[in-house]
Amino acid sequence: MPVPDGFVRIIRSEFPDDRLTFQKRVATFHPESAQEAAQLFALANKHSQKLFVTGFGNNIDPRGEPFLSMVSVRTDRLNRIEEVNEQDLYITVGSGYPLREINHRLFRHKLVLVPALLPYVGSVGGAIAVGLTGELHEVAVPMKKYLLKATVVTPTGEVISPGSVCFKSVSGYDVVKLFHNSWGLLGLIVSASLRLMPATGVEDFREFHQLGIDRTGLLAALDASDLSDDAIYARKIRRKFDPNSILPIV
Repeated sequence: MPVPDGFVRIIRSEFPDDRLTFQKRVATFHPESAQEAAQLFALANKHSQKLFVTGFGNNIDPRGEPFLSMVSVRTDRLNRIEEVNEQDLYITVGSGYPLREINHRLFRHKLVLVPALLPYVGSVGGAIAVGLTGELHEVAVPMKKYLLKATVVTPTGEVISPGSVCFKSVSGYDVVKLFHNSWGLLGLIVSASLRLMPATGVEDFREFHQLGIDRTGLLAALDASDLSDDAIYARKIRRKFDPNSILPIV
C-alpha cells in the first residue's frame, strides 16, 4: 500500500512544497539540512512511518513495490563543499556531493582525496554507506580509512557528529567507522570530513583500482540465524540506533 495520505499531508504542511517529490511512484524527501532530516525522522517515529535512505540511487535504489509504502530520503540537495582545510589536510563535504567531482575541486589546492580516484559513480554518502573499497598492490584500502568525522541524523531524529578532524583524538572505539558499509540502516549521513593528501603523492596510486561492492557487511550480520559474536554485536548496534525499526531491511 502507498504512503498514507495523512503522512504526505504532514510533510507538505511542515516543509516547503519542493521537499517532497515522487520518483518512480516512491514518495521521496529531499532534505536541505540536518535539521530538516531530523524533523522528518522525528515525524516518522511519531507516526510509525517507514523510511529508506538513499543517495543517487545507483547502489541503494528504492524501486518497486516494497518501497511504495515508504518515504525515500534522498541526499541530492546536501551537495555543498563546506570546507577545504589545507593546513590539516581534510575536506568537509555534503553527503550528496558526487565523489568523482571532488578532486576536480581540489586541483587548485594541490590536494587529492584518494577514494575519489576510483571510478565509483555516486555520492560521498553513498560511497561510505556501501563501504567503497579500493585495492593497491593487493592491499585493500577502504574508504573508512579516510573518514574522520560525520554529521549523521539517527533513526530517532537526533543529530550526532561522531569522529574528529584532529590527527589524534580520544582513545576508544571510533564510532564514525560504524557508518562505513552500513547501507543506510543506522541513519542518514548529512556530511563527512575526509582525510586528504598532497597531490604530489598521486603517482603512488597509479595501480589503485576499485573492488566490487560488498553487499554483505551489516546486511548479512543482521540475519538472526548468524550467531557469531560480530553478528550479535551488529544487531545490538542496530537496535540501539533504531529502536522503532524506522529504517527496515528491504
